[in-house]
Amino acid sequence: MPSIVGSRDLQNADPQQKLRTAAEQLQAAFAAYCEERHADAQSLCRSLLRELPNHFFATQLLGVSILECGQFEEAKLVLERAVALESASAEAHAHLGFALLKLKRHDEARARCEKAIALKPDVPTAHRTLGIALLRLELGEQAVAAFDGAIQLAPNDVESYCNRGVAEMMLGRHDAALISYERALALQPRHFESMVGKGMAHLEIRHFDVAERTFNDALGIRPDNAELLAHRGQLYLQSERRAQAEADFDAAIALVPSLELAWLGKAQTGLLTGNVAQAMIACKKVLEQNPTSAMGLTRLGACFAKMGDATAAIQHFDRALEIKPDCEEAITSKIFYLDFLAEADFATQQAARKYWWDQIGSKLPMRKLAVRPLDPSKRIVVGYVSSDFKNHSAAHGFLPVLRSHDKAKFQINCYSSTPTEDALSTAFRSVADVWVDALALSDDELADRIQADGVDILVDLSNFTAGNRIHVFARKPAPIQVTGWGSCTGTGLATMDYFLADPVTIPQNVRHLFAERVFDLPSLITMDPISDVRPSPLPMLRNGVVTFGMFNRIDKISDRALAVWSNLLCAVPGSRMVIKHFALDEPLLRDHLVGRFAAHGVSQDRITCLGSSGRRDHLLAFQAIDISLDPFPQNGGASTWESLYMGVPVVAKLGNGASSRAAGAILKAVGLDDWVADNEEGYAAIARKYASMPSCLEALRTDLPAKIANTPAGNISVYTDRVETGYRQFWRDYCAKASTAL
Repeated sequence: MPSIVGSRDLQNADPQQKLRTAAEQLQAAFAAYCEERHADAQSLCRSLLRELPNHFFATQLLGVSILECGQFEEAKLVLERAVALESASAEAHAHLGFALLKLKRHDEARARCEKAIALKPDVPTAHRTLGIALLRLELGEQAVAAFDGAIQLAPNDVESYCNRGVAEMMLGRHDAALISYERALALQPRHFESMVGKGMAHLEIRHFDVAERTFNDALGIRPDNAELLAHRGQLYLQSERRAQAEADFDAAIALVPSLELAWLGKAQTGLLTGNVAQAMIACKKVLEQNPTSAMGLTRLGACFAKMGDATAAIQHFDRALEIKPDCEEAITSKIFYLDFLAEADFATQQAARKYWWDQIGSKLPMRKLAVRPLDPSKRIVVGYVSSDFKNHSAAHGFLPVLRSHDKAKFQINCYSSTPTEDALSTAFRSVADVWVDALALSDDELADRIQADGVDILVDLSNFTAGNRIHVFARKPAPIQVTGWGSCTGTGLATMDYFLADPVTIPQNVRHLFAERVFDLPSLITMDPISDVRPSPLPMLRNGVVTFGMFNRIDKISDRALAVWSNLLCAVPGSRMVIKHFALDEPLLRDHLVGRFAAHGVSQDRITCLGSSGRRDHLLAFQAIDISLDPFPQNGGASTWESLYMGVPVVAKLGNGASSRAAGAILKAVGLDDWVADNEEGYAAIARKYASMPSCLEALRTDLPAKIANTPAGNISVYTDRVETGYRQFWRDYCAKASTAL
């Protein structure tokens, strides 16, 4: 609350007042106001104004007292009268600005405060109220300047330091925000809002331990603060403590049933745990009370995507971006799920990635790199950045390469943002020359470490998938940056130099659409041979019917793919289909999927849904499959390799985007060109043809592992040599260009 009226106001009152009693009344009213006896203060002011209706000081004091009582509309009317009586009073304009601020009339509040400052630049509260109005208008830079003005006039103003921290958070300057919050807390150690802000700043820069301690300290002051509980829930969610996160979100909702932040947390928890029903309910709770919630629309879109409706998902993301064009979660969700939309071609996919760069990446501070020796033949330092150095499908695609690097020529650094490690994490650690736990490093801290380590080539293994560190790559802490393997669709970053792909996935005629230069590998990804589980005898020989399989994420099952599969099942007598994915542990998703087949005339007993299992059991499940059906438009990658190594051939279709050509590229790379179609009719024809050729399937089941090993795509040593050839070429080209620039 601004400083309102002081004794100076009384001293400046008209010394020629005709009625001494009016001065006494004003003195008494001011005394009552100072003692917070607002009813008495207001009664005395009203009495005085009945006698002297144009008395400025009585009008102002009345308006301020009403304002402090929270009667903002009435206060505005009275303070407008005060401004009319004394238009040159900076204090009156500032008080009116504060009333307008409380009424959420932020543009008007801003104008009044700017008028007050123009009349009298040394009123700290006018600067502070202006800053808050600018915050509400999302004008972060101007808000920081206003709070700086308040602090210059009142160096011990805790509220201005705290609010400056809020403005700096809005601008993404989390380190600067921390300085503001710490200054406020130095002045007032138990200032609740500054404690919460400090915790949120530490959360944003991934200092999870400090954030948790700060939130817990703040909860010690206000244990029933619902918003703070929701913030702590978000912290728990980011550190993969989902049960604790949900408990905090539930506690926050119990306190404030309409709290949007908590419902958004519930939605996110549901999406992460596969409880889509919970997520949808939570999103609808958000949108019932705030139909223009960009985050509510984004997460509801993700729910539709999980249900296999990519079109509805994209519509929700676009609606969110109409409301908030820089809503990063909506942008990255759209990037991810455009790969599931048949109509989304290369141009559409790359335009979405460029949109992220324009809205987010281009605004991040790029690094100035130190001069380094330009030796084309040096041992190159390669840094791999991922949150998937663990048992994850993507990891099976890049572990073979990391393990096979020539350590005499390449130093391998791994920057891991993996929240929980497992046996595969140990394997990654064993192949790394330098291992950095980067989960709790902010983007700037990780960029600092990469620069300090002298990384020559920095490789992104995540693209825009969960846990990515794409903000680090936007800063460009290494002279050469490459994306590949984890999610091979290009990034759209002007700071990304190369994209590891292959000629089938990224045809020559579309390469001009990419921000990166494409370097061809034998195939988009490779995989280690599977030695602990061997291919089984062909199941159709003992079953008498063909069994199709799809061991991919169920959100890849588009309506078109499902229609083709349904027609195929109807066309091949007695055929069955097994679909396996951990999300099928969720009854809603399982029932929804079976219902989609039923709508196409496929009876429930012909569809088998399998849920989560360990990797060995996952691979053993292929023993029941004769032919794998690749989903489209979003193809399988690691799942394609797994099927092939288990002796199960895969039917694939080439589409119009990178993600819709991945499986076909793998099949062509291992010599299974006949299993790749150009359209849906061809796809179905291939499946029908081989379903009637058990002898061919039996031979493939035996021969496929050896066939793969004899190709550059399946021979890990040959494949890695090609990767290293690329790295050496990138480095030599950089050295030549940098030498020319000297």
